[in-house]
Amino acid sequence: MSIKRVLDLFCGAGGAAMGYYRAFGPDVEIVGVDHKPQPHYPFTFIQADALEFMRDGRGDGFDFYHASPPCQVYSVTAPLAGTGHRGQIEETRDLLRVTGKPHVIENVPGAPLDNPLMLCGTMFGLRIIRHRLFEVWPTPIWFPPAPCCHNGKATSANTAARHGGIGNPGFEHGFDFITVCGHSFPAEDGQVAMDIDWMNRDELAQAIPPAYTEWIGRRILETERAAP
Repeated sequence: MSIKRVLDLFCGAGGAAMGYYRAFGPDVEIVGVDHKPQPHYPFTFIQADALEFMRDGRGDGFDFYHASPPCQVYSVTAPLAGTGHRGQIEETRDLLRVTGKPHVIENVPGAPLDNPLMLCGTMFGLRIIRHRLFEVWPTPIWFPPAPCCHNGKATSANTAARHGGIGNPGFEHGFDFITVCGHSFPAEDGQVAMDIDWMNRDELAQAIPPAYTEWIGRRILETERAAP
């Protein structure tokens, strides 16, 4: 199978898209769709509702699909935030399965994904603890590249209160890893930790490191090449 066109639904600022670009090569066409403006998205961007985009047929003709539906309803912080977000994973899955094309759905731990693979930045030597689940269809990926390696001191959303009122604790304060939850991290550290140099802090807080989807994309290509 040759992957020439990728549709990136609920694309954000393009962390997932960059990973697929690195996996599939410079000739791949990537189109991102999000209901919010994404001025830093590094590929072709269309502002639209992702599910409506699929329902009305504008998502036809792609070789591969990635979707990162809103995760707030599944997040462990949802009860604290009082979010009213409705889970969109099931409808996203239904629309993607109709295409018959390979696809990946990404979300947070606790989301109702089928046979999900869990990845963390520490599996790739990155200085970020960020667990995400990936539903890979039609052939699931069962095993990550390595175990998590959380050995060291990591920041968290409430680190500042525990460390002398540090506003945005980061690597300069002796932390081995950072998290990007709650936006309480230096943007420069987030860029280094996630290997993303084009996003601001708000965008980093919603993104995944490209290493995740680069690794998944390469596994998908290997599976297709091995198929009889």
